Amino acid sequence: MSQEFELSNVSTMPVIALRGITVFPNVMIHFEVARAISVKALEDAMSAGQPVFLVAQKDISVEEPSGRDLYTVGTISNIRQILRMPGDNMRVMVEGHSRGRLIQLTASAPYLKAQVQEIPEEEAPDRPTPRQEALMRATYDLFQEYSELAPKVSPDLIVHLLASQEPGYIADYIAQNIAMRSADKQKILEELHPVRRLEKLYKLLQREVDILSLDAEIQSKAREQMADQQRDYFLREQMKAIQNELGEGEGGDEIAEYREKIAKAKLPDQVREKLNKELGRLAKQPFGSSESSVLHSYLDVCLELPWGKTTKEKVSVAAVKKALDRDHYGLDKVKERILEFVAVKQLAPELKGQVLCLVGPPGVGKTSIAMSMAKAMNRKLARISLGGVSDEAEIRGHRKTYVGAMPGRIINAVSQAGSCNPLILLDEIDKLGHDHRGDPASALLEVLDGEQNATFRDHFLEVPFDLSDVLFITTANTLDTIPRPLLDRMEVIELPSYTDEEKLQIAKHHLLPKELKRHGLTHAQVKVSDGAVREIVAAYTRESGVRVLERKLAAICRKAAMKIVDGEKTVKITEKDLHEYLGAPRYFPERQALEERVGVVNGLAWTSVGGELLEVEVNVVPGSGKVELTGNLGDVMKESAHAALSFIRSQAERLGIAQNFYKEKDIHVHFPEGAVPKDGPSAGIAITTAIVSALTGVPVRRGLAMTGEVTLRGRVLPIGGLKEKTMAAFRNGIRTVIIPADNEKDLEEIDQTVRGALQFHLVEQADQVLAIALPALNAGEKENTPKAEPETMLPPERGSAASRLRQ
Repeated sequence: MSQEFELSNVSTMPVIALRGITVFPNVMIHFEVARAISVKALEDAMSAGQPVFLVAQKDISVEEPSGRDLYTVGTISNIRQILRMPGDNMRVMVEGHSRGRLIQLTASAPYLKAQVQEIPEEEAPDRPTPRQEALMRATYDLFQEYSELAPKVSPDLIVHLLASQEPGYIADYIAQNIAMRSADKQKILEELHPVRRLEKLYKLLQREVDILSLDAEIQSKAREQMADQQRDYFLREQMKAIQNELGEGEGGDEIAEYREKIAKAKLPDQVREKLNKELGRLAKQPFGSSESSVLHSYLDVCLELPWGKTTKEKVSVAAVKKALDRDHYGLDKVKERILEFVAVKQLAPELKGQVLCLVGPPGVGKTSIAMSMAKAMNRKLARISLGGVSDEAEIRGHRKTYVGAMPGRIINAVSQAGSCNPLILLDEIDKLGHDHRGDPASALLEVLDGEQNATFRDHFLEVPFDLSDVLFITTANTLDTIPRPLLDRMEVIELPSYTDEEKLQIAKHHLLPKELKRHGLTHAQVKVSDGAVREIVAAYTRESGVRVLERKLAAICRKAAMKIVDGEKTVKITEKDLHEYLGAPRYFPERQALEERVGVVNGLAWTSVGGELLEVEVNVVPGSGKVELTGNLGDVMKESAHAALSFIRSQAERLGIAQNFYKEKDIHVHFPEGAVPKDGPSAGIAITTAIVSALTGVPVRRGLAMTGEVTLRGRVLPIGGLKEKTMAAFRNGIRTVIIPADNEKDLEEIDQTVRGALQFHLVEQADQVLAIALPALNAGEKENTPKAEPETMLPPERGSAASRLRQ
């Protein structure tokens, strides 16, 4: 081994007392020096190019060590590098040269100096004995095991050891680079015999390996024994801290908040158990997972529902009657039925399952009646429009596992109402759709069934919700498109069309004040006469309800507002002024059937928006017996025309018609307004009368309308929708109406104003119809004409009966 300087057996050199560090020969190490005496010793040694003696202190707490505070064996070392650190510290790199023994201290200021005797290293044999080889291999294996257990042990250390075959060097190198107590390292340093030194190291290394193994085992057991709750708490606290750092924290324990909400809510046991289970799943979800967002949404929806919350219902017939009379004019029978419903509710509060269905043309007040009931009974109102709904999930909701899942409209309505006993208005139930996504009408069967809706299950909630306290009211324009099982669950209340007098009163007391307020006007500024309102109803609107009338009044208010702004103080509007405000009249009811016309008969039709006057035109021209039917007719109406023609052929001789007319004449039956589809058998007698009039040239009586089905034998069968049809006749200036005798029972359902203005002829045979409608034919064939029924009004003692729905 080469030496950079000559060293006698005993030399005087600077001494540096080490605290917690042991330096071995032939090993390079760096450490920090802070004490002034040590810094001064290093500086002088570096300047003089001489070695320093590095010896460990027995007690590291001693600041100014003396001879008795130092071990006697240390390491004579060469200084390789000195690096000054901020402050007074110094970082020094030294290389151990050989062991040395401290003889005595010769100086203690300005730094320690001592006489040091160098201890020569025993030379190892050229070839190690088998025992030494076995000891070195065991040491290699043990050190490798140590490096696997101990943290921060460089793999290069093992490679460096394998390159050496000197037991003493191996012992020194391992002792320098492992974590060991200073006293144990000092024992290795003081052992001069190389093999015995390696043996001591092996024992100490075995002890360190055992300690590390026990430490790893203790840590493993401690981790296994850690309670799941404590671990979850620790992880949640970490997650909250991370979220707060990212600005995503909510500032509270949401799991605890959910648990508190579930505890406070008045939930059924089944629902509470379900929500607690879902909350437990949420607590285990990692932050930001898709399942976490689904569970958040589910818990929020469930806890927002008004479990057990109700409004104090005012079941008072007087209150409801006052509200209905205040908001609606007329509709006496409808109000009576609603008050009966409230009276039964007042006597039997626990009565469940009553569902009302308000049926009538648009604009007659179905929705507003339901709103008035909700207000009078102190129930929250939730309105659901079912027009065009074709997806069953709209009613029952979606499974919460689907993307964008949400509860159905029923549960949403209850949530918005904020109580378990709202009034839910199902608008336009007759316009439900049906396609591949399911049948929403079938889903409503459970909702509207009093025996089932106490445990209604929405697909999103997956728990039962009680709908038995909900008051359901549905509206429809027609019953034909409502499935029969669904219609069977509802009690139907029909709202008829308004008469002109009712429209006048509604306009005066409801519509006009409402429009004046909307347009910022007062009754003193704008005055509309009753005559003007009557003229609007007769010449500018043709409807069953009052929506168009409301729009016309709004148009008048707008133009009146312009005049008020221009400086006029008062605007008075009479029927003579309507042309200025609304333009030319659109309808001329007085022109309908004012002249006697050949081959033209006024029929009466029922539509979903009320009754309509339906003309039947027949033209007869020479030809080959062809029959043409036009006007966008349905199959039933075409069959009625053929039945009428067969009846006329059977009665041709008696009616004064040529026997072979069906061979020599072409007959064209047409219904105007061909863009509108038409179907139903109730135009049978109108077609019969029009064909007879065209074939005989006898004009039809003026001011006459008719409705009824005709058979091949000339019998007149009953029809439906008589209220709407007679209302249409009244609106169009008709004064005489022919109806089937079997419909006499339905006359009491007709409005009193209409009954007083119309003359009704009840007929059983088509001959009676011809006798009334074709008086000239009757005069010419007096001897063959059957006796006509007298003009008949409804006897006051007649009882009520449901009309047959025969269209």
